[in-house]
Amino acid sequence: MWNPNNIRFLVVILLISAVLVGILTFFLVNAFKARYQKEQQEKADGVVQQATEQARQIEIDARDKALRILQEAEAEIGRRRTELGREEERLQKRRTEVDHRIERLEQREQALNKRQGLMDRRVVEVEKMYSTQAAELTRIAQMSVEEARAELLAQVEKEARSDMARIIRQIESEARAEGEKRAREIIADAIQRVASDHVSEVSTSVVVLPNEEMKGRIVGRNGRNIRAFEQAAGVDVIVDDTPEAVTISCFDSVRREVARRTLARLIQDGRIHPAHIEKILGEEQKEVDQDIIEAGEQAAFEAGVPSLHPEILRVLGRLKYRTSYGQNQLAHAVEVAKLAAVIASELGADVELSKAGGLLHDLGKAMDHNVEGTHAQIGAEFAKRYGVHPRVVNAIWSHHHEVEQESVEAVITEAADAISGARPGARREDLEQYIKRLRALEDIANSFVGVSQSYAIQAGREVRIIVRPEDIDDLASARLARDIAKKIEETMQYPGQIKVTVIRETRAVDFAK
Repeated sequence: MWNPNNIRFLVVILLISAVLVGILTFFLVNAFKARYQKEQQEKADGVVQQATEQARQIEIDARDKALRILQEAEAEIGRRRTELGREEERLQKRRTEVDHRIERLEQREQALNKRQGLMDRRVVEVEKMYSTQAAELTRIAQMSVEEARAELLAQVEKEARSDMARIIRQIESEARAEGEKRAREIIADAIQRVASDHVSEVSTSVVVLPNEEMKGRIVGRNGRNIRAFEQAAGVDVIVDDTPEAVTISCFDSVRREVARRTLARLIQDGRIHPAHIEKILGEEQKEVDQDIIEAGEQAAFEAGVPSLHPEILRVLGRLKYRTSYGQNQLAHAVEVAKLAAVIASELGADVELSKAGGLLHDLGKAMDHNVEGTHAQIGAEFAKRYGVHPRVVNAIWSHHHEVEQESVEAVITEAADAISGARPGARREDLEQYIKRLRALEDIANSFVGVSQSYAIQAGREVRIIVRPEDIDDLASARLARDIAKKIEETMQYPGQIKVTVIRETRAVDFAK
């Protein structure tokens, strides 16, 4: 049992313990606080010391930098002073040289003044002598000064005109010889650089048959198959006595090609009846249309003429199936473009326009069966419709002189076209047609009054006509050449150009007895 005394004693002990704990806590807190303050003070002293050292280092670096800048400035000032010294020496030398020059000029001026005075006296003496001699000449010649001057000028003018005429004839002769030589060089160089193949194939409309029995299958019962084929393809199929072959006839070369391909495929397939004919014909039409587009694009690429309208390329590709005297028209167009480019580069003309004019000059031949007009006019109007350059349009329209040529590129296109058609191996015609053309040329020439003889020479590219001098004078000879050339253009078909030469010769004959 706890008695009061024990309780009081326990309370006293607890109070004393609490006081002791409080005192101990106070001392511990004070000790910890003092230690913390000491650590913070030491840290602050370290930061201050570090900052002081950094400031001292910065001050040292700044002084070093300022010292370097000062040294560099002093060195720059020294260099500038040296340059100024040199410049001052140079100016001093220049000043001395200028002073010497001024002195020499003054001396020269004095010498010139003396010489001028002497010249003035000489001039006065010469004028007196001239007046005396002029008066003496007037007395001797009995002519005034104006009359003598007029006669002298007339004599000088006569001599000058004579010299001028001689020089003009010489220059014209040299220019003509040099021009012909230069033209031959350019044409030969163009032909050699283009180096196109000779004509080796001609598009044909003959379809070879495996046997004679195939003709009957093509005709069909009561002509049903051949009528269906002709109506669908728009061509005429000629089945004659030619062994193992039939002929397809049509004025449109593209339709003729589609029909030829269709008939060849039908013969290979063996199924020849109206329904199958229409199916095969449609398929071949699509293939030919695609071939035409690809041919036009390939031709433009080979000729180096980009950015053409797709419709122009499509029409251009149709020339693949068009020939003239055995020469493929699409190959001819590419060749003309290349020749025109070579000639234009040699003459300093626009190469791009020349190439375009050469490539498109026969564009109308792909449409002349369906549109009225000459192929030059048709091609020019078609090209103009699709935004071709006006100078190229003029080159197309004027390459057969249907309109006036407005640029040198048009002349180059005409020349390249003539070269392509006239070069060796470019075109081909059989012997019978060749002889007929030569005879037709001579007959046309002989049909005119006053013609004595005529000869077709140079493979039919020139006709020489000898006239009777008593019937045809010089002026009539020029008119006769023009009339014969016009009649040849109206009545004949021929490749390239034909030169008409009229020769009038007068002979005087006498006998010494």
